Amino acid sequence: MTRQARTQYYTAATLDGFIADDDHSLEWLFQVPEPGNEDYPGFIKEVGALAMGASTYEWVLRHSILPGADHPTPWPYEQPTWVFSHHPHQSVSGADIRFVQGDVLPVHSDMRAAAGDRHIWIVGGGDLVGQFHDAGLLDEIIVTIASVTLGSGKPLLPRRITSSSLHLTSAQRLNSGFAQLRYDVRGVHSPGSRTSPLL
Repeated sequence: MTRQARTQYYTAATLDGFIADDDHSLEWLFQVPEPGNEDYPGFIKEVGALAMGASTYEWVLRHSILPGADHPTPWPYEQPTWVFSHHPHQSVSGADIRFVQGDVLPVHSDMRAAAGDRHIWIVGGGDLVGQFHDAGLLDEIIVTIASVTLGSGKPLLPRRITSSSLHLTSAQRLNSGFAQLRYDVRGVHSPGSRTSPLL
């Protein structure tokens, strides 16, 4: 039987529910003594397409790609990446990056075609994930909770989602600094309830 490809929100968050600080920085994540991404190599092998917001994309450029980056590395993804933004951005030589704006539904169709039988990863940020959820396109949330609090910042998912839509499928202690929670997103936004726009 063919595996069902999913649209997943895979991210790290602080204990008080933020994915970035008020300046859109992820530096807080690098201050945790133990890494919490042991499952990442297996996760990324199952990903066929990525989506990210403009702030996330700009942070990756500043942090890893542009001259003077804090932690210089090549573009980290082999998969095609869709960047949602209302403004032009610098691209990365040799990387398959596609700049888009507007409704996530038609873009998701293009991503699904590119991903084939592999998953779609919504890298972030939280509002972009919310747009996929609102369109009925979000299948799973995988959040690694770090033993850090920020007090304020960019929320994990700035939407009101009731417990009837989120079903906890696993909770795992990764190490002394991280725990990972997995949720299926069901109800009116479940894959089985989708109609003609996705066919």
